[in-house]
Amino acid sequence: MSSAPLPADIGRDLARIVEAAAEVILPFWRTELDVVRKADESPVTEADKAGEKVILALLAEHYPDIPAISEEHACEYGTPDQIGPRFFLVDPVDGTKAFVRGDPNYTVNIGLIDNGAPVAGAVCAPATGEVWFTADGGVIKREGPGGAETPVRARAWPEGQALALVSHTMKEDKATALADQYGFSLRAPMDSSIKLARIAEGAADIYPRHGPTMEWDTAAGHALIVAAGGRFTTPEGEPFTYGKADQGFRNGWFVARGA
Repeated sequence: MSSAPLPADIGRDLARIVEAAAEVILPFWRTELDVVRKADESPVTEADKAGEKVILALLAEHYPDIPAISEEHACEYGTPDQIGPRFFLVDPVDGTKAFVRGDPNYTVNIGLIDNGAPVAGAVCAPATGEVWFTADGGVIKREGPGGAETPVRARAWPEGQALALVSHTMKEDKATALADQYGFSLRAPMDSSIKLARIAEGAADIYPRHGPTMEWDTAAGHALIVAAGGRFTTPEGEPFTYGKADQGFRNGWFVARGA
């Protein structure tokens, strides 16, 4: 495992890799898919597996000394009992439920962890072609492969109505309790880590998650949020860390906020 300095443009490399996976995944969208239920009852499709194959092959080619933990491989074979300080976390289709029902809010995610913190990441939305990636000093949004690039920043908490992004499945009483706790008055349901990308680009203000996720669900978006000037912490404001091999790479609760 390498501890050599990382390339300054690694975020851009990861963006190209998630875009390559998106090209493979997109033709499966809104088609008749075979959906298999995993042990936790979450769905997995041919698209998840095809996207993962592309990502893992490209990561191994470009970063052979950095191990990768990917959702579908981990679900089939288990997570490693231990991991070094530097590794990739991969979710080939985050928001598979949205993907299956034809919703555009699903993403392809790669995050790079170094000593417990996400230091680089890329998130692609295959349905729209948008990709967000960490770059020197911030985050860049690209409108599709070869498309226009724009630096983006998380926005400050608004004086008026703050917008929260929440899960489609959140019940009204829980949403109301979260609004009271965190002080937002508007909310929009949305699947996948695209919620984190929207906060990073300044289109929303907060995403409180009081529920289970896995490290590969959040690593890439977490990297974007921080690079864009936002915050990603536990509900108590403590650092949110990665590499929890002893816990099967499961996450606790978190809150993602704008600037």
